[in-house]
Amino acid sequence: MIADRNIWLIIGGWMSLAAAVLHIACIFGGPDWYRFFGADEPIARAAERGSWIPPLMTLGIATVLAIWAAYAFAGAGLIPRLPLMRAALVAISAIYLTRGLVVLHPSLLNRSDLSSAFMLWSSLIVLAIGIVYAIGTWRAWPLLSSKGLTA
Repeated sequence: MIADRNIWLIIGGWMSLAAAVLHIACIFGGPDWYRFFGADEPIARAAERGSWIPPLMTLGIATVLAIWAAYAFAGAGLIPRLPLMRAALVAISAIYLTRGLVVLHPSLLNRSDLSSAFMLWSSLIVLAIGIVYAIGTWRAWPLLSSKGLTA
């Protein structure tokens, strides 16, 4: 029953999956989508030229985000457990939190290749995802051992 599951990890998983889908949408949306979602201008121009680099890079990011979603869903008990559950969820939480904490360092928000608005909003969103993963991981900790979690 879903009520017995870890809602924090479920929400985190859906947030990661949404981010993965948005990355895939950029591939199909083309250069304007890359620009809208904050890619730097050289990436958008490469997409305009038909280079394979932007879609491959974007697909790689989307794949990582989808794997992170799978770990959240596994941690919540919605799918079978994955290898190294504790280590993976701690690492995912830490990566999201570290990226999100850029918002606390104003000089990092002023990158010449990205708009400060993009850096601010993306940092706040990623920080929120990191907090959700961290709370979910903390709440699931006793169940995340190799013996404690089954789908």
